[in-house]
Amino acid sequence: MRAEYPPELAEAIESLGLEKYARHILLCADQTDPQCSPRDESIASWEFLKRRLKELNLVGPRPLVYRSKVNCLRVCTRGPIAVVYPDGVWYHSCTPDVLEQIIQRHLINGEPVPEYAFAFNAAGQAPRGQANF
Repeated sequence: MRAEYPPELAEAIESLGLEKYARHILLCADQTDPQCSPRDESIASWEFLKRRLKELNLVGPRPLVYRSKVNCLRVCTRGPIAVVYPDGVWYHSCTPDVLEQIIQRHLINGEPVPEYAFAFNAAGQAPRGQANF
């Protein structure tokens, strides 16, 4: 049974496909105080990601992928940094060339890109060697 939401939230759910996408990529870009990569490089990566996901029909009301630009993912080295959920795979050096690999191999085919992945923490899983009780 689905909860009733205020009309503006119900519209956002439907228009953005919030309950339909398979993966969510968050990209550190356009930072207030750039530390992991130059601001122009992170913006170029963000613009590429937006354009490429649209070209491949992976976004919209029936999306496979949801994307978010975030100010900082707090890694602050070897950026731009991205993380893909629910898989919890963190990527470094997310230039347009690297993002193309992430899009094709991970976002579409579900296979992480080990050459650029540097941390793993899938949603709902305990950190390595620990249990959450």
